[in-house]
Amino acid sequence: MATTTTEGLAGRIAAVVTAWPGVTAQAHSFGGVEFRLGRRELGHVHGDRLADIPFPKRVRDDLVKKGRVRPHHVLPSSGWASRSIGSPADADEVIELLRLNYDRAVAASERHRGGGV
Repeated sequence: MATTTTEGLAGRIAAVVTAWPGVTAQAHSFGGVEFRLGRRELGHVHGDRLADIPFPKRVRDDLVKKGRVRPHHVLPSSGWASRSIGSPADADEVIELLRLNYDRAVAASERHRGGGV
């Protein structure tokens, strides 16, 4: 019988996110793995237990209101959000949240280059 560990969930998150065009992974300064698109951090996972993702404060507040994230565990007044990783559903949600940030970053880059709508 196969079992899924939270370490495996964090590994699955990393595998999915780094498959997106332009995304790289590197060690995060406070431990864990950080995902970047160019110079922009999309978010990071702290081992197998927690994901932290930066959003504009209004977006973060909306995500908190919907119950998808909680305010950052260290910087609760910022736009940073935290999401626990403890199940496959949590890992899927973290991937969706990182994708939301990825799509925002790609759109901002296109606008900056003059290629956006």
